[in-house]
Amino acid sequence: MRKGCRARGGGRMECSWKTVLLLVCASLGVQYTAIRTLRDSLSGPCQGAYRCQTRHYRDSRWRALCDDSWVPVESPRKHILLFATTRSGSSFTGQLLNQHSGVFYVFEPLYHVQQAFTNSSTRLRRTLDRRALLGAYRDLLLNLYTCDLHFMENYIRPEPQDHVTSSFFRRSSSHALCSPPVCLEGGDGAASDQPDETWCPKKCGALNLTLASVSCLSRGHVAIKTVRVPEVRDLRTLSEDPRLDLKIIHLVRDPRAILASRMMAFSDQFRAWKIWNATGRQPRYVDLSQITSTCKDMAASVETGMQRPVWLRGRYLLVRYEDLALNPTEKATEIYKFVGLEMEDRVQMWIAKNTNTNLSSPSEWNYRYSTTRDSRATAESWRLRLGFDIVRAVQNLCNNTLALLGYKQVHSAAELRNLSHSLVEHRPQI
Repeated sequence: MRKGCRARGGGRMECSWKTVLLLVCASLGVQYTAIRTLRDSLSGPCQGAYRCQTRHYRDSRWRALCDDSWVPVESPRKHILLFATTRSGSSFTGQLLNQHSGVFYVFEPLYHVQQAFTNSSTRLRRTLDRRALLGAYRDLLLNLYTCDLHFMENYIRPEPQDHVTSSFFRRSSSHALCSPPVCLEGGDGAASDQPDETWCPKKCGALNLTLASVSCLSRGHVAIKTVRVPEVRDLRTLSEDPRLDLKIIHLVRDPRAILASRMMAFSDQFRAWKIWNATGRQPRYVDLSQITSTCKDMAASVETGMQRPVWLRGRYLLVRYEDLALNPTEKATEIYKFVGLEMEDRVQMWIAKNTNTNLSSPSEWNYRYSTTRDSRATAESWRLRLGFDIVRAVQNLCNNTLALLGYKQVHSAAELRNLSHSLVEHRPQI
């Protein structure tokens, strides 16, 4: 328990005004450009080591909080960011990190920030620029890396009551959020490879953000997946923050494969592209920026990484999804070596189980974020789904990105469909 705070009824903490002031001043030191909610008083346990006496808490909800087995570990904390774009294989890659027993993994927490900004009043939206949104993203990431999950209450809607929410995005993707002390019904392997998002809330109930913070501290390392930060340069402030030891895994994928996957997963948003693919004729209203912006941001980030600026040196690893799909154990070993963690046997077992299947269950085919697949077969399966006309157009739009990342272009429908000839160049440096 933090000095200057005392326990109140119902498992709440009350802190003195001096303690509140110190915490507020500390938070202002890392305030970027985000819009931040400052509360009159702190509720829930204050940040720091959660060492307390069980007798102080009569409510069974809080007994796990005071269990000495959930105090923070003393090993150096790793702060890992899986930096990717939508439909680039990030759900699969994130699960490689989620399988580690010492990792507290969070799937796309920036979703809540984006939703809060999008759902704000029209007048407010006009005043928010890209810089403000990115500032809010960085601010939330920093708070999550320091295990302050209460900070998410500024963005989760409906707003959590007594630090409890049923609206945490993709909670089922995290072992830590579906296991003790957060979920007393689950075991350490509770977050198994379920083909839907509902099993964890059904089993565990609403998410207690205080217990989630305790779990975060006890796990020792934090890994976060996001597809909402456009460029790696937007992460410079976090990379230079002395409180973090940030490791950025930049996951990229063939833009043609990304488009094919988005057309399947987001049918309504990519309806014009689907019409184009089916008819071979480009609709006048197709939004080309849905792929050109992806290529532009991807190339800019890769070029920044290759320049090896001081703030990114030793903190950036470029991974092509295709290399991971074709050689999952080898690439996973490289990823774990980069972040400085030992690849446990359970990680290798997960790889074996989830990269050698034909997805016989219809529910898994229909699940947007399924991580179970025959990875070798899916690496270039997009070539059987996209027509040559739309592929040729994407190649013209993303020519520089394809060349930079080592993806070969095709010049005929026959070449497109010939899967015996890979379009992924061998790039030892990637």
